[in-house]
Amino acid sequence: MTDKDTDQQDGTDDARPETAAERRRRRAQFLRELHEAKALRDRVQPRRARAARMRQAMRMRTFRW
Repeated sequence: MTDKDTDQQDGTDDARPETAAERRRRRAQFLRELHEAKALRDRVQPRRARAARMRQAMRMRTFRW
């Protein structure tokens, strides 16, 4: 057994593949923080937020199924 082999068996987090549950947990946390940031931006920039809502509404009206 070489030194390189023992380094990989130390149980470092980088070598271990992440599980699906960990990925979902990280994604949920990211989406919560993203939603919170967007809500904060909408509160501090109401005119820009309204313009963005109007643009989104226009895109939805002109979208063809």
